Amino acid sequence: MLTIKRVPTVVSNYQEEDNNEEKQETQLGCGRNCLGNCCLPVSNFPLYAFKKERKEACENGVVPTSAKTDVSHISFLSLLLGHWEDRINRGLFRYDVTTCETRIIPGQYGFIAQLNEGRHLKKRPTEFRIDQVLQPFDENKFNFRKIGQEEVLFRFEQSNDHSSHYCPSAPVYSGSSPPNVIAINVSPIEYGHVLLIPRLSDCLPQQIDNKSFLLALHMAKEAADPFFRLGYNSLGAFATINHLHFQAYYLGSLLPVEKVPTRRIITMERVHKRGVVVSELLKYPVQALVFQGGNTMQDLADVVAKSCITLQNSNTPYNILISDCGKKIFLFPQYYAKKQALGEVSQEFLDTRVNPAAWEISGHMVLKTRKDYDGATEEYALRFLAEASLSEDRFQEVKAYVLEAAGLQEVAMDNVNKEDERALCEAEPSTPTAPCFPKDFMFPQEEFQLLF
Repeated sequence: MLTIKRVPTVVSNYQEEDNNEEKQETQLGCGRNCLGNCCLPVSNFPLYAFKKERKEACENGVVPTSAKTDVSHISFLSLLLGHWEDRINRGLFRYDVTTCETRIIPGQYGFIAQLNEGRHLKKRPTEFRIDQVLQPFDENKFNFRKIGQEEVLFRFEQSNDHSSHYCPSAPVYSGSSPPNVIAINVSPIEYGHVLLIPRLSDCLPQQIDNKSFLLALHMAKEAADPFFRLGYNSLGAFATINHLHFQAYYLGSLLPVEKVPTRRIITMERVHKRGVVVSELLKYPVQALVFQGGNTMQDLADVVAKSCITLQNSNTPYNILISDCGKKIFLFPQYYAKKQALGEVSQEFLDTRVNPAAWEISGHMVLKTRKDYDGATEEYALRFLAEASLSEDRFQEVKAYVLEAAGLQEVAMDNVNKEDERALCEAEPSTPTAPCFPKDFMFPQEEFQLLF
């Protein structure tokens, strides 16, 4: 078994508490106001109900008609950032991420460097197994049922109609499904850094499935801002908690991976005509697949989820970036942790204590010392990320079985004429419109209070 000594990032204020494995919480209301069976069934949370797509069937009417409040006058992202700002004012974060220095590293790619010295100060050592992407949920280890309810911003559920709604307070078990929860990350990387925890009380391990990935796409779509992205790390690709979750934050700049050109992979759909386009990254240090399109959001979610499930079943670690309001998905298979355990990663990179998780692999380098921050160069970033990438031969193998799992078959380039081949290479993406929320944005508290 391959293991490396891990020092996981603290994502909850309850993560460092003494974890007595023999302690059993069986009574309602344990006194900690947590998300376990002791407290959750008798709790109320704010509820944001996102509109369902016209072609989706309603599985669960989660908002009582009498409790609905139409939120057409305020965006999901405004609501989320308002709640997040409220948690700043209540002192729930380990440090103030808004004071962290950030700069664009000079060069062609525009890698983003952040100095975040607070992120590694309060941690507890643990043995982290990195040779298994699929590992069972362990209730004795830290999980999100142990976080405090004050860290929860609101539930995120599907509406029972084609509109979005907000309810300031609703019973957690008002419907038949376990709650989807959005909570703060108390050790944030960027402004608005939150966690999306699907079906929290089901205690799902860190493994993507169709339903959870579709939920993440809905969150990106509801944000309706290209500068709000979601990320995902599998076990073996620097997920530190084996309880299903996505991360998300707001960064008012294009990530380097969003700016590089791609080449479309010509495919034939063997089963369903889903309309999903698959491409490869060009001129980037990490090999990756890019998924776009789809006749519906469900189609895109199904293709990407099947690809992830294939990687999980083949024990291939991976990271995901959900970009462009859920319309563009980057899938990065990687082996950095395995190489690290085998002693194949340069000491130069190990000394920085920076791991290529979803944000770093997308070009947002979160550096932990002043020396590394001031000395960061594009040449260093390129070499560091290249350590995480699969070899060309291995990537082609992974691409083949990912496409097969998604019901796609690649067409040989020999069958594509030169003119069509040139058309397959997409130009660099155009820059989105100016961000809705600048770097120094603070949500007006008087407007936020009107929501309650």
